[in-house]
Amino acid sequence: MSALIDVILPVFLVMGFGYLATWRGLFTDGAVEGLMRFAQTFAVPVLLARSIAKLDLGASYDLGLMVSFYTGAILAFAIGIALSRLWLDRSPVDAAAIGFCCLFSNSLLLGIPITERAYGHEALAGNFAIISIHSPLLFTIGILTMEAARNRGAGLGAVGINALKGVLRTPMVIGILCGFAIKAGVNVTGHDLPEPVWAAMNMVAGAALPAALFGLGGVLHRYKPEGDSRAIAMVTVLSLIVHPGVAYALGHWVFGLSAAGLRSAVMTAAMAPGVNAYIFANMYGAAKRVAASSVLVATGLSILTIWGWLAILP
Repeated sequence: MSALIDVILPVFLVMGFGYLATWRGLFTDGAVEGLMRFAQTFAVPVLLARSIAKLDLGASYDLGLMVSFYTGAILAFAIGIALSRLWLDRSPVDAAAIGFCCLFSNSLLLGIPITERAYGHEALAGNFAIISIHSPLLFTIGILTMEAARNRGAGLGAVGINALKGVLRTPMVIGILCGFAIKAGVNVTGHDLPEPVWAAMNMVAGAALPAALFGLGGVLHRYKPEGDSRAIAMVTVLSLIVHPGVAYALGHWVFGLSAAGLRSAVMTAAMAPGVNAYIFANMYGAAKRVAASSVLVATGLSILTIWGWLAILP
């Protein structure tokens, strides 16, 4: 019970505050859009740049950690697509959008604050290692799969180039690349960034997660859990149980990850689909209701499943 109260509840209370403020009209939709734009376009990329620049790459990039997390993600993605086609009888385009919901966990806005509250700031190195390739890799997989579904395999070379261009333009990926550039510059020149620059980055980064969580609550207010109950249930189970379950099994029994590595892999995998899952579906006009409802329902139920994973982890 203490894990639920001390670790999980504060994060969801901030989200709930944003939800309540939007529901009661104290925070308008325009204000939510502005806050999320600040968080996702500026504050979160600065947080990522700072964190990647400070990351000990040799210690953080553990092959077992990466394989454990991303095997679970891709397996959930494949199962989601297969069940969408064979069980739910959805079109290939809808199946790709639903599969993306199973693939893209909310590794940053939920995974970072919950892991930090549970295990401390020093436990986040593995999380940031996963996040450093999360958006570039998973968006590329999702876009290529969607374009293959739409075009039946025609012109995939051009599609791949366009997908790469699109991924490289996203603010979070730009923040990650800036972090690597800062680290490389420091290693090559031997000179760190001036202290005022780090201080400014720390100030902006410090606002990232509270602003994003509050704004996420406002965004979730728009989503209505209606219809497509089987699809929503499938996405929820694959996201909250199967993905972290595979990460735990591989990390614990196959790769023998350290306690810190296992925590990062499983807690990052155990997060509900992020708002990017809906953005992806909306971008292609496919399975939008499933995506929106899955984000809302899975986020709510993750309070209990995260509690369970915290009890299982060392």
